[in-house]
Amino acid sequence: MTALKQHLIDPEICIRCYTCEEQCPLDAISHDDNNVVVDASKCDFCMACIAPCPTGSIDNWRLVTTPYTLDEQLSWDELPAPAEIAEADGSGVIEAFDAEVEGLIAEAHAGTGGRPAAPASASKPTINLYSREHPAIATVQGNFRITEVGASRDVRHIVLHFGATVMPVLEGQSVGIMPPGTDAGGRPHHMRLYSAASPRDGERPNTNNLALTVKHEEHGVCSTYLANLKKGDEVRVAGPFGSTFLMPQDPAATVVMVCTGTGSAPFRAFTERRRRTIPDAAGKLIMFFGARTPAELPYFGPLQKVPASILSQHLVYSRLPGQPREYVQDRMRAEAAMLAAALTREKTHVFICGLKGMETGVDEAFADICRQGGLDWAGLKPQMRSSGRYHVETY
Repeated sequence: MTALKQHLIDPEICIRCYTCEEQCPLDAISHDDNNVVVDASKCDFCMACIAPCPTGSIDNWRLVTTPYTLDEQLSWDELPAPAEIAEADGSGVIEAFDAEVEGLIAEAHAGTGGRPAAPASASKPTINLYSREHPAIATVQGNFRITEVGASRDVRHIVLHFGATVMPVLEGQSVGIMPPGTDAGGRPHHMRLYSAASPRDGERPNTNNLALTVKHEEHGVCSTYLANLKKGDEVRVAGPFGSTFLMPQDPAATVVMVCTGTGSAPFRAFTERRRRTIPDAAGKLIMFFGARTPAELPYFGPLQKVPASILSQHLVYSRLPGQPREYVQDRMRAEAAMLAAALTREKTHVFICGLKGMETGVDEAFADICRQGGLDWAGLKPQMRSSGRYHVETY
């Protein structure tokens, strides 16, 4: 009996962001209205899809004697149980397969900046505790608009309480929200992922709740559902997700945070955690936060109350009347000397969160800053990434 390895995607965890499909150089990944799937006849285990996946759903493998077809994968609600092929042929092929997969993953990331790693001082995360089939049930405690009324972007701060249910979410982790109802094909609506905007001990200290930052998209099924929630409504929640985009707990760590829009959510959690636990930390929090105008910048009011001793703020606007457009990468270049000095320190961490298009501009800004400061960004970036000091989460 010949055992073959097959790359599969876990439909219970996948949030259907299709990033893996965009990254696959072989067009081996496709999707329908139900699932995202991998064509075994095309996949060569290049691992280009692994790093961008925000949930880890892409990182699943099976030993099979006959590969699962696309039609089979598209019909799944959960992954099939692994077959006991090793017992059948007595070859120990599973152990060899596991070692090969780990080697392929390491090799794939060796030339692309290193496989993402958590900061060395980060707390150990809990992941995948709740799923679509077995969700946690939360109750809405509040739903507040955090951009000005009349602004073109309606962004909400939504607080969910978990009662007696344990939901251990660390700063930087996300949860999945499952809107009720079905799509045009009669299937349940897809789960959507949202970063926690509150620290691990809750929106208020020692409360079993968490906050989400949600931009209401006019035709977005999940964002519309969340934007219309009322106090007391129940919400089905999966997760937590994410094991690398985590806040370092070292008081000496300087954390550079670059974000736009709702990408500020994890950094609100970072800031609150530092403010509550080590407000006099030697390391500093530095934020570059971009929006069109102050009216459209989430948490603009509360940000004004955060002491400069805890958070150095660079609020950047691209649509101020009578002013030239400025983006986060422009302000970063204006602060080149400060950032170059920070990058020379081994306890500096960089986190980038926001719209997918921002990553290129920020990366180019870091390259320019390093050139000015006599540093080699092409060599420094992979070192920081592999040591858990450089993280990107875009959507």
